[in-house]
Amino acid sequence: MVQTVLAIFAPVLILVGVLGFVIPPSKALTSGAAPYNIFHLCFGFLGGGIALGGNDTAIRAFLIGFGVIDLYQAVASRQDWFPKKQFQWRPADDVLHVVVGLALVAFGVFGSS
Repeated sequence: MVQTVLAIFAPVLILVGVLGFVIPPSKALTSGAAPYNIFHLCFGFLGGGIALGGNDTAIRAFLIGFGVIDLYQAVASRQDWFPKKQFQWRPADDVLHVVVGLALVAFGVFGSS
């Protein structure tokens, strides 16, 4: 199951990164800052490679690690911590970071192989 979760999540990250460059900021619910889009693209491709590799430990590490990064981003947004200025998060980003972050950590810790 964890491999399937990452195999779905990685392309979503890539799509989010691409759409961040395409959707005009005035019509987007989330940040379209270039560094934020590049972040999504890089981690999407990394996650895709890990999912294709099929190593359960690496997949779980990615899910947990990225989940923790998402949770950090939600806190960083509220506390004005790095990289808030570069990523220019919006309230919808904060909600997504908490929901996705908790889900990824849960899948990484409790998901079946």
